[in-house]
Amino acid sequence: MKKHLNTLFVTTQGAYLNKEGETVVISVDREKKLQLPVHTLDGIVCFGRVMCSPYLMGFCADKDVAVSFLTEHGRFLARVQGPVSGNVLLRREQYRRADSDDASARIAHDVLVGKLANTRTVLQRAVRDHGDKVDATKINSASNHISALLKSIRPGMPLDSLRGMEGDAARAYFGVFDDLIVNKRNGFSFNGRNRRPPLDPVNCLLSFIYTILLHDVRSALEAVGLDSAVGYLHRDRPGRPGLALDMMEEFRPIIADRMVLSLINRGQAVKKDFVVQETGAVLMGDDLRKRVLMAYQKRKQDEIFHPFLEEKVSIGLLFSTQALLLARYMRGDLDAYPPFVWR
Repeated sequence: MKKHLNTLFVTTQGAYLNKEGETVVISVDREKKLQLPVHTLDGIVCFGRVMCSPYLMGFCADKDVAVSFLTEHGRFLARVQGPVSGNVLLRREQYRRADSDDASARIAHDVLVGKLANTRTVLQRAVRDHGDKVDATKINSASNHISALLKSIRPGMPLDSLRGMEGDAARAYFGVFDDLIVNKRNGFSFNGRNRRPPLDPVNCLLSFIYTILLHDVRSALEAVGLDSAVGYLHRDRPGRPGLALDMMEEFRPIIADRMVLSLINRGQAVKKDFVVQETGAVLMGDDLRKRVLMAYQKRKQDEIFHPFLEEKVSIGLLFSTQALLLARYMRGDLDAYPPFVWR
């Protein structure tokens, strides 16, 4: 059984990571700041001007600990990983299904069901928990629209139809996302999704958390032997981890979106935590970035009920659990891929 391990996030500019025995050492200005056994880590994510010794990168690759490099503000740059384990027959089956529109549509259908069900639940819980602070009528209308889409999804639908329904659901969901922000005192508002770069604090938070969530999902898929680049709902594009983006869809609402709302509604993120550049791009400051990463790590330790397994699992293990279930479906052990549905 895979254990819940931590991801090491290094945000201190000028930090240097090196190997010492079976440990990872972090130094700043030649002064040792932290030393961790590598067996306690699931991955290392370096933000900005963080250096890593070749010996440590080779050691991490050998120990199946992925090392990712992002810009200081969270844009993905590169990833160092050792040989991917897993049965080559599993990947060949993955590629065969990706070459078939019908097989791709079956997996995309299951992924979309999970995404729509979880976005609807986020809206329903907002009304339940904050009914006196939100426009319940407006949110319920969006929730009902997504419910209607869920009922209309049928196995065998073509990929283009599924993608159209995904876009329709996203418009309904993000159309009321601003209404889910109940703490208006800090001046946060959401007027639609934008990225590369994000143009407001809410989109800045969403993009940043999506990036670190994608890192964890991608690692989970590659750990079971799947190719994170070959997806079904998200088709092949150079440099894009299509399968990781597919699987991340079911986690976006319940992990990333709810975390952004919690940070804002609880006053853990305020306007002064962000910087607006001359280009209009909005970036988060160092202190907020650290708070977000700490909140993400804490969230991964929470337990949640898995309806397919009928048992509680930590959120940090959900990614590995779903990757294993997808691999089992690819091998023919399951009749369909069971997405994680939050209840």
